[in-house]
Amino acid sequence: MSGQGVVPGPDGLLRCPWGLEAETMADYRVYHDTEWGRPVHGDDALYERISLEAFQSGLSWLTILRRREGFRAAFADFSIAKVAEFTEADEQRLLADPGIIRNRAKIAATISNARAAAALAPGELDELIWSHAPAPDGRPVPRTATDVAAITPESTALSRDLKKRGFRFVGPTTAYALMQACGLVNDHLADCHSRDTV
Repeated sequence: MSGQGVVPGPDGLLRCPWGLEAETMADYRVYHDTEWGRPVHGDDALYERISLEAFQSGLSWLTILRRREGFRAAFADFSIAKVAEFTEADEQRLLADPGIIRNRAKIAATISNARAAAALAPGELDELIWSHAPAPDGRPVPRTATDVAAITPESTALSRDLKKRGFRFVGPTTAYALMQACGLVNDHLADCHSRDTV
């Protein structure tokens, strides 16, 4: 499906092909239609997206999406202040939690990233991330999935800035996925019904 343009759903609406991979993936369709590409603001909300994108690395996004409530429960609703105070005992608890992806390095990075975020002034994480949003009219509108980049100069710069502040698991590809998910860029395809609503 990677080279496809939009595809019609069972409701007749045209969508990006990943939003309609299979009927068993209705979660994808809802996420595509109601969340992906819409602007996200707030330090805790953006910290959640950084964390989930890091956990997604090497896995299907659907795996993360279906465990999102488990992640929220395990990581104190992604409250930066609360996760920054997690201890070694919390890390051990998380490693035993079947509701999340039990990857030691990613769990440690999520806690470490909360501490890095907590060291910033209120609103600074939001400001830092959004400072890397490219001008919307300076980007070509993608017509097929192959027109969508995996890394951009902006995501490389965002990755570098986050790493400079102590964040981990935030390479340029993960940073670009964050930018797509949080509305810094609009990568809904040209004829996708969601493109104009974001």
